[in-house]
Amino acid sequence: MRKLISSGSSFEATIGYSRAVVQDGWVFVAGTTGYDYATMTLPDDVETQCANTLASISKALTEAGSSLDHVVRVTYILPDRQDFPKLWPQLSQAFATARPAATMIEARLMEDAMKIEIEVTARVA
Repeated sequence: MRKLISSGSSFEATIGYSRAVVQDGWVFVAGTTGYDYATMTLPDDVETQCANTLASISKALTEAGSSLDHVVRVTYILPDRQDFPKLWPQLSQAFATARPAATMIEARLMEDAMKIEIEVTARVA
């Protein structure tokens, strides 16, 4: 059975994707940025963007019947790799149980104000 999960972001409808897809016991969460989707605002600092990103991912995983504790793979994308160490405390706390395989990539994001994008793959609990 396939289940599509939306965050309510206007980007999903405009671009044609889902925040997450549940398929065959797996949860695939799309690259998620630091927007506060309730207000569609993007904080200025990377730490707050990271917190928003993790909250959005956690919400999608919960709706999928999973959690951050069931993440097996995570990809971090940052336009400035020097920001990455600032996020280690948040990331190590978020993934303390799962300890997923991880990759960090330096790349431009869709908007210049975006400072982090995170994509995860998880198992359904």
